[in-house]
Amino acid sequence: MLYEYQLTAQRENFYNITPQVREAISQSGITSGIAVVYCPHTTAGITINENADPDVIPDLLLGLREAFLDRPQFRHAEGNSAAHLKASAMGSSATVIIEDGKPLLGTWQGVYFCEFDPPRSRKFYVKVVSE
Repeated sequence: MLYEYQLTAQRENFYNITPQVREAISQSGITSGIAVVYCPHTTAGITINENADPDVIPDLLLGLREAFLDRPQFRHAEGNSAAHLKASAMGSSATVIIEDGKPLLGTWQGVYFCEFDPPRSRKFYVKVVSE
């Protein structure tokens, strides 16, 4: 079963989409399988990371900004090469195991949509597959 979600990203950020992933799994009725969370954009990504300490997200964003500096040597006409690099490093999908009708996430984990080229109207998909 495929579920599509919309997201408005006003700034570069990691947006917690764990509630939407849980919703898709619940609506599917599948109790054991996998959920693939997929981003169809080239300047955004998907990741699983800590959702307990609010300082983790700013630290991740700082690290990514430092690792992928915007450079005058970049040739891409849109001027968002650093966003493409960050998205490539992050990846466009994450797979979550489903057990007992719930995502099998660690105590501190959440699923995030990673926006690197705001502001944008975005979408992401959750594909739920039975075992």
